[in-house]
Amino acid sequence: MKFVNLSLAACFILASPAAAEIGRVKSSVGPVQIQRGTTQLPVKPGLKLEQGDYIVTGKNGRLGIAFVDDTRFAVGPNSKLRLSKFGYDRTRQTGEFVTQVDRGSLGVVSGKIAKSKQDAMKVRTPTSMLGVRGTKFILDIR
Repeated sequence: MKFVNLSLAACFILASPAAAEIGRVKSSVGPVQIQRGTTQLPVKPGLKLEQGDYIVTGKNGRLGIAFVDDTRFAVGPNSKLRLSKFGYDRTRQTGEFVTQVDRGSLGVVSGKIAKSKQDAMKVRTPTSMLGVRGTKFILDIR
């Protein structure tokens, strides 16, 4: 009986999904850091991003990101942001996307999540929260 329980436990461990990719780095210039938990990742085009990643750009740093729902980010110099929440159902093309921008600049071209329903995409700043509904915009937080 113990053998069956251990085998069943092993099946659950093997079947548990890895962290889900929410987007990829498309371009990176200058000093850029991506922090995932306690690990700092080397930034290069093609790097898979996950929910909860922190992005920090230096004085001359810039980063381009493409998300799985076709949202695009252009992160400018001296920026710090977190990809706080991201869930996307490809079949229904709906989901939820929350980004926390602490400082710097962020250019956004929203994708399918923002167009799916009101307030499905949100951008939080130190002083406000924006609800995004299918648009292009730039934030500059100093």
